[in-house]
Amino acid sequence: MALDQSTIVELAQWLQSPAGRYVRRWEQAQVDAMVANVFGYHAIQIGLPEWDLLSANRMPFKARTHQESSPGNRAAGVSLVLEPENLPFDSDSVDLLVMPHVLECSSSPHQILREAERVLVPEGRLVMTGFNPWSLWGLRESIPGLDPLLPSPVHQQVSVARLKDWCKLLQLEIDRGRFGCYAPLCQTQKWLERWAFMEHAGDRWWPVCGAAYAVSAVKRVAGMRLVAPAWKRKRKRRERRQAAVASRQAHESGDAAGRQGAAIAATSTERAMEIIQHESGSRV
Repeated sequence: MALDQSTIVELAQWLQSPAGRYVRRWEQAQVDAMVANVFGYHAIQIGLPEWDLLSANRMPFKARTHQESSPGNRAAGVSLVLEPENLPFDSDSVDLLVMPHVLECSSSPHQILREAERVLVPEGRLVMTGFNPWSLWGLRESIPGLDPLLPSPVHQQVSVARLKDWCKLLQLEIDRGRFGCYAPLCQTQKWLERWAFMEHAGDRWWPVCGAAYAVSAVKRVAGMRLVAPAWKRKRKRRERRQAAVASRQAHESGDAAGRQGAAIAATSTERAMEIIQHESGSRV
């Protein structure tokens, strides 16, 4: 199994700490915005099932997964137990995949990304979150002698630059992304609130140095043609039929008016000839 279960457990526990809740609030807001208008039928969240990142999406089938079976899975909202590097789904069958901090918990993140690309439908969407190793938090974790405060080591964290390179090798195009969480890595809520002003300053002045990131990628397939949803196609066909009927009716009305005008003109001509003949006969 490629995922490090100890890292996953530490991550789940860390997300309950003040710093973890800080990251969680930011990532929830970003993911909600990224998945809200993604349409389709099947949405899957891989990892951290106790954290619902599909709540803002409206697909009819949504599932949260875990890597191992446990008695607490049902309470955590787990629908499926699977291995992210070997997804049990058909190719081109999933419309939306959400993977929170999955790549940094794996010894083979590229294989997980390859599997995600395989199961996504053309134009399907993949949303990922992770820690940024090139942030103040990552710098602090790299200093020798300091106890680590993050659940995943810096050498396991996947930078956005590396993620872009991997996506280019596959059929994934990153079209949206944000960095966030610019406050120093504090262990108390009080100190995090004191540094809250850095959120807006960092977003403006050093945007790529946020401690966390959220990115959204689309599966692009060469030669594919986007087709509108069925209800839109039906509406367009109905509008075209209505326009054609209206045009035909207008044409028929014009023809009828023309025939009526011609009949009136002919009647007027015949009447004028009768009057002329009558007057000519009277003079004779």
